Amino acid sequence: MARVVLEAEVLDDFERFLVHLLQHDVQNAPERIQEIVDALQILETSPHLGRPTADGFRELVIGTGARGYIALYVYDPERDAVFVVAVRSQKEAGHRRG
Repeated sequence: MARVVLEAEVLDDFERFLVHLLQHDVQNAPERIQEIVDALQILETSPHLGRPTADGFRELVIGTGARGYIALYVYDPERDAVFVVAVRSQKEAGHRRG
């Protein structure tokens, strides 16, 4: 079973989502972030589940519509670890890395 590691930038992404949700008076904002974290756990048993990208990463689609997010990650089979490097809303244009 692979380890799922959230890189520090992902915490920044979660903070950005939380601020946005609270600005729009979403009542269950913290639970929405937890839904993303919970969904990432599928990568423990299925690290190749996400669609491959041109730069060697993979994207996991989480939810739909206003509750839709995309997690960018890479799987390291030698370490049996999934490194989630970014999460964005499906409405955002692309991932911010680095």
